[in-house]
Amino acid sequence: MENRNNLICDMETGVCGPADDTEMELIDLNEPKKTIELYYVTDPICSHCWAIEPTLRRFMEQYGHYFNVNTVMGGLLEKWHDGPIDPANGIYGPADVAPHWREVGEHSRMPIDGSLMIDNPVQSSFPASRVFKIVQKHHGDEKAFEYLRRAREALFAFNENIGEKSVLVDIVNNTGLDGEAIVTEADEEEGMTLLNEDFALTRSLGARGFPTIIMANEENKGVKIVGGRPFDYYVAGLRQVLGEEPEPKEQPKLEDLLAKEKLLFSKEIEVMYNLEQAEVNEFLDKELTQGNYETKEILGEKYIISN
Repeated sequence: MENRNNLICDMETGVCGPADDTEMELIDLNEPKKTIELYYVTDPICSHCWAIEPTLRRFMEQYGHYFNVNTVMGGLLEKWHDGPIDPANGIYGPADVAPHWREVGEHSRMPIDGSLMIDNPVQSSFPASRVFKIVQKHHGDEKAFEYLRRAREALFAFNENIGEKSVLVDIVNNTGLDGEAIVTEADEEEGMTLLNEDFALTRSLGARGFPTIIMANEENKGVKIVGGRPFDYYVAGLRQVLGEEPEPKEQPKLEDLLAKEKLLFSKEIEVMYNLEQAEVNEFLDKELTQGNYETKEILGEKYIISN
């Protein structure tokens, strides 16, 4: 006789009926242990790092439960000098940076103005990097990563000189922290000490260019990915390090993502949600409440900001 007290509705089929014979089973609701260390070697003024933001964000959102993220400052530009800075990209002085940045921006569709490097060039990436280290020290990795994002927006899209103290103070203030105190501390000995530790780690990781992403398992064996790559490339790297097929989480709701990120460019939305550029407007109307966001445009690229 059928046990009427042991019925269940199947979420897949919507059909209700008898459950199987298992009355009790042990389950584990804990997140799996993060066994992978991901090292992201970067620099605040690295244009190719700006270009991979859409891909890297999706990778971290969907597969971040497998790895701990370690963002490492690599020291791209201490100061300008007479010799070549980046001969592979034809960069010998600040004026050479502008056309290179514009090319990266046009190719990636992460907008880059670049005229700043002709009119009022960033003299060193070290000040912005030291600020990152001080934010990280006092407020943790997540807040430091938020600061890094705001600094890159300011430099690449909005053409602000993040080598200048006043600009850095404003950027840190906009993350809700005390910009004056953090930037002042970054200029002291502690800032350079922390930055030198990152430089030592960069060398030990064998990173010679930016961006470099290294994923290593508990045996310190893994993969090194240099330069910007497609999304599937990073997933394949993770698969190789894990030794099994990684299970992605669902992409976050756009409403939640925008609340966290505050500003998203069209390309970032396209990459996160597998959209064509022409589909973005309809997607915004469907996913976001009117009045909760504002649409703007810069350098021919649409972006949205939360209200």
